[in-house]
Amino acid sequence: MGRPKSNNVQINISIPIEWKTELENLARIYSVEEGETITFLDLMRRGIQEKYQLGEQENE
Repeated sequence: MGRPKSNNVQINISIPIEWKTELENLARIYSVEEGETITFLDLMRRGIQEKYQLGEQENE
């Protein structure tokens, strides 16, 4: 049995270590405020969504 089909694409990027550190710190704060685990990658996704006004994609 294969993997479920997804419209997601994986990309690799490089960011300065200082950015990653700051994003991890922010993610900890958001995790406490929202009562769920938020990663720095989640914050990057949110930032891209907001910047480019992208809607949520539903997987079928």
